[in-house]
Amino acid sequence: MCGIVGYAGKNQAAPVLLEGLSKLEYRGYDSAGICVYTPEGLRVEKAKGRLSVLREKLDDGKAITGQVGIGHTRWATHGAPSDLNSHPHLSDSGKIAVVHNGIIENQARLRARLESQGIHFRSETDTEVISNLIGYYYDQTPDFISAVRQAMARLEGSFALAILCADRPGTVIAVKKDSPLIFGFGEGENFVASDVPAILKHTQTVAYLDDGDMAIFDANHAVFLDAAGDPLEKKREHIAWDVSDAERGGYDHFMLKEIFEQPKALRDAIFPRLKDGKAVLEGLELDRDYLKSLRKIYLVACGSAYYVSVVAKYTIEKACRIPTEAVMASEFRYSDPVVDESNLVIIISQSGETADTLAALREAKRRGAKTLAIVNVVGSAIAKAADQVMYTWAGPEIAVATTKAFSNQLAAVYLLTLHMAGALGTISQEEYDSLAAALAALPDAVERVLSPENLKKCQYLASRYCGRHDAFYIGRNIDSAVCLEGSLKLKEVAYLHSEAYPAGELKHGPISLIENGTLVISVLTQKELYEKMISNMVEVKSRGAYLMGLTTYGNYSIEDTADFSVFVPKIDQRFAASLAVVPLQLMGYYVSLARGLDVDKPRNLAKSVTVE
Repeated sequence: MCGIVGYAGKNQAAPVLLEGLSKLEYRGYDSAGICVYTPEGLRVEKAKGRLSVLREKLDDGKAITGQVGIGHTRWATHGAPSDLNSHPHLSDSGKIAVVHNGIIENQARLRARLESQGIHFRSETDTEVISNLIGYYYDQTPDFISAVRQAMARLEGSFALAILCADRPGTVIAVKKDSPLIFGFGEGENFVASDVPAILKHTQTVAYLDDGDMAIFDANHAVFLDAAGDPLEKKREHIAWDVSDAERGGYDHFMLKEIFEQPKALRDAIFPRLKDGKAVLEGLELDRDYLKSLRKIYLVACGSAYYVSVVAKYTIEKACRIPTEAVMASEFRYSDPVVDESNLVIIISQSGETADTLAALREAKRRGAKTLAIVNVVGSAIAKAADQVMYTWAGPEIAVATTKAFSNQLAAVYLLTLHMAGALGTISQEEYDSLAAALAALPDAVERVLSPENLKKCQYLASRYCGRHDAFYIGRNIDSAVCLEGSLKLKEVAYLHSEAYPAGELKHGPISLIENGTLVISVLTQKELYEKMISNMVEVKSRGAYLMGLTTYGNYSIEDTADFSVFVPKIDQRFAASLAVVPLQLMGYYVSLARGLDVDKPRNLAKSVTVE
């Protein structure tokens, strides 16, 4: 949620800030703004709506002169979207400018105290509390750094901040607590940003700020302080992404590009860890003795990552015979979970910054459990907080609705399952070899799913049903978990009401919602459940449903029941979710297109959910 860019350098700041913010649009926002040091002082420009509104207002930045500045895309929390509530926010004196990601939990108390001191507020935001608090301390002791440190000590909640002071025209200060912030090292220029894509065009050398860190920088120098105010050296890391990874590359939308990138992303995730037919997970400490000591595995995540966890429950229990539970992170942390050192808690997050997931991880650690994070973003808060980390190596994912990151999370779960089952000896060598071979074949199988024939089928069905208001997804076992993700995609990008149910639950209420023409998408990849699923399809068809069947090649009898069928390659059915999800991703994409919607930036959604 929200995006921050800060710049000090040799170039005009406004165009750099606007370009950087354009690379952060995927994070979700409803307004944008920048503040630049100009010869006349701090100049703030901001606007409600898309970044294009601000770009047009500023002639792509040419309307502001100055080489140091900060920028922000806001996702409203305190105060409705408006020009007034947009960032940056100035202090009452006009000397301090702040952009902020996160939530200040004690903002009401701080606002009341500042108002009692005669300080005026113009907006409803918690961020203006920060600028005024820094301004308050700066008026008492005109030391920019000291004023920022004193204010930070008073703030409760999460924050990533970039701050300017009118009296220090070449300096930017950045600080962080529980919200992502990276520092970028350039030649004669330095950067701060919420995420790598914002600065990737300018530098691939970064440092990840830790909680409590402060960066003080200008065009040529950067000083880092820890939470105690002591100097520290930040490790410089090289970002291996190519600039083109964060561009559309000829595709109409990032979502479509990322759907088609899944075979490559899967190869990047699987092949380095599958050596001579064995799952080799370097750096993970999951040996036989430890695994034998486990009473239970928890899989904790939000959104699509939670649906990966539901798939993982089936695959881990079947292969490893360890009781496994998938839990939503927002529920786990408040449920007084029965967790101790006999449990492994696997945390799954694309961004590695999801607030509820990070809090659940910390709660699990507090109770003594070992934690393993499956994340995509190197150096993220979850990656740093977990005892162990397994990166998904999906590369940058720009579209708000996840596709390739979801698929690579599944691949990570499969690799982890194979490793644990091999260590425990809960599957035979023959079964192990078969699973390893199926995993190696997975990227090519996904490539086959993306055939022109399947694309045409999904486009046809999308064009026919884009005007409807309801859809239902049904499946059993792993297929039921895939349905959850398929249904979410339709909600996220097409704004259609859709529900996913285990097919056996239809008769316990949901079947009353089926009427003539209702779209029901049925997923059938589990051989032993195929006939039961056909019976469920017949049930809804007899109530007037229009049926789409999604199954594996060879199950052509489905065409006797389904009105419309899509086929995916056969693979070990424990990995079938990776194939079945692709047509469902395409359905969401093409329905969204047919409805004339913004596929990559769906309303009210953010890529990285850094607040509860």
